[in-house]
Amino acid sequence: MSSRPGRAVRRALTAIVPVTALLALAACGGTDTTPAADSAKAASDSPGLTAARQALAKYSERPDKIPVTEPVGKAIPTGKKIDFILCGVQSCSDLAQFFTAAANQLGWKVELIPTQGTPESVQSAYEHALRDKPDAVVASGFPRAVYAKQLAQLKAAGIPVIQSNADDVVGDGIALLKNGPKDVAVQGEMLASWVVSDSGAEADTVYFDLPAYTILKPVKDRFAAKYKEWCEGCALDTVDVPITAIGKDMPDRVVSYVRSHPKVTHIVFSLGLLNVGVPAALKTAGVTGKHIAVNVGDAQNYQYIESGLSQGAMALNSHETAWLQVDALARHFTGQSMDVDQKAVLPNMLITKDNLVATLEDFPLVEDYQAQFKALWGLN
Repeated sequence: MSSRPGRAVRRALTAIVPVTALLALAACGGTDTTPAADSAKAASDSPGLTAARQALAKYSERPDKIPVTEPVGKAIPTGKKIDFILCGVQSCSDLAQFFTAAANQLGWKVELIPTQGTPESVQSAYEHALRDKPDAVVASGFPRAVYAKQLAQLKAAGIPVIQSNADDVVGDGIALLKNGPKDVAVQGEMLASWVVSDSGAEADTVYFDLPAYTILKPVKDRFAAKYKEWCEGCALDTVDVPITAIGKDMPDRVVSYVRSHPKVTHIVFSLGLLNVGVPAALKTAGVTGKHIAVNVGDAQNYQYIESGLSQGAMALNSHETAWLQVDALARHFTGQSMDVDQKAVLPNMLITKDNLVATLEDFPLVEDYQAQFKALWGLN
């Protein structure tokens, strides 16, 4: 035992497990006096399952408003130059694409600086930014320790650094942090609410984690805590996998695990990319009946859900995050605080086949988020 990019970070609508159907199933089993029926009835009546269903219902609502409502209220300067440091996986490229689209609305230029996600390449990218002397630096996924020297130099030069999806805190050079440790933990709770509801509080779950991305640890920890709280007596194993498994031997790892643990009913991945190729590998191996959910869903995983090869995915808020970062810089460049953006709570949603939108391409959580942000910037 141990504790767990295609186009990552897309999102869709949400997932709702029909409570009436679950209750109907429980009622049908009420006259059966077999131990299995008694166990199912006990689970259906448990406070944990009720709480999981309530949580799932909450996370199944599509938001219709962006989390910032206060207009910038001043003329936003054009001609700003932003360096965006990529993290080496598709999710960061997507975030940069959305950020660039927002920056273009304000007449700003964005330069993309690639990395391979290694400490050396990240440090080199920040050195590039230091030489470039932009008006701001945006990045995603890197722990402060990797680029602490360059961060201190950027701070001394008065260049704000904005981070997202990173295991870090605001301050000492980091002007804004979205989807930090306190923000992403809820993703684990969302996944747990689905697993417990889907199984009727009778799951045997394996959670594949990617510890190389430390920002995923709060997700794993919250999943385990809520799973234990809501699914008393349910088995849970956590398996760490290396980043090198992505796009290579991850499907083989899953097949091997499930074959040696045939009682497993649910498979959860801390990052959607870990699931790429897994459904086909399970089918080829003759493994059936396993329900799959992923954190940070992507187009591939949504296709799996549409085809019935996977069942659930937590949809991240990359569109809204990127435009909120631009909103924060707009306030900074007009002499205002970024606090309104730092305090904003970004939306997340859980997706199943019942709630998947018609398109499997990129789509935001808040459908008209661009119009709402442009209204704050005086562009509408």
